[in-house]
Amino acid sequence: MSFRKVVRQSKFRHVFGQPVKNDQCYEDIRVSRVTWDSTFCAVNPKFLAVIVEASGGGAFMVLPLNKTGRIDKAYPTVCGHTGPVLDIDWCPHNDEVIASGSEDCTVMVWQIPENGLTSPLTEPVVVLEGHTKRVGIITWHPTARNVLLSAGCDNVVLIWNVGTAEELYRLDSLHPDLIYNVSWNHNGSLFCSACKDKSVRIIDPRRGTLVAEREKAHEGARPMRAIFLADGKVFTTGFSRMSERQLALWD
Repeated sequence: MSFRKVVRQSKFRHVFGQPVKNDQCYEDIRVSRVTWDSTFCAVNPKFLAVIVEASGGGAFMVLPLNKTGRIDKAYPTVCGHTGPVLDIDWCPHNDEVIASGSEDCTVMVWQIPENGLTSPLTEPVVVLEGHTKRVGIITWHPTARNVLLSAGCDNVVLIWNVGTAEELYRLDSLHPDLIYNVSWNHNGSLFCSACKDKSVRIIDPRRGTLVAEREKAHEGARPMRAIFLADGKVFTTGFSRMSERQLALWD
């Protein structure tokens, strides 16, 4: 009778990183504890944004990259959502524009002052309303200005024109279950998505069609992720039936 190894052997288990000095870190940030599989932060060449704990709504903090050290508890936040913020993403064409998705079913787009926040920001530039359940994924189009993708727990993907606050495309029949993540390809002609039904899909948003689908990309029931690489291949992370981590590269 053979017993399966419970301890996973890793050649990295005795590798330790060297943390930078405290004055080069950000300290005392109370990161959001909401149960959602997100990075809770976003960074661009000017600012770091972090979703933080907030009472009576949702908020995130925007810090200039040079402002390291201990962050004052009274530091101003971006706080216009009525529910916890689940995802944030900086606009690739403007370092002072950031979008946020929230449990209040809305997407908001914010204009951050050039030198960072000096007082709480409560008025978004645009409010995008179209989802019926919480919005957990947002990602800007990599090449087209003012185009934003949002995906919610209603299993709907919406593509917005932020300039006019209108829906460009609504994809509501391609995902039968919760969407784990969405990633554009390098020119924004396609995006890939990972779904709770264990399928990875390549989707053409303009036609609203499925270009390719891989069922059971990872056998495990735990969440998986899929991203487009620069050469057009798709990289996924997931789990096997025995809950062992898996990485995969797909043509």
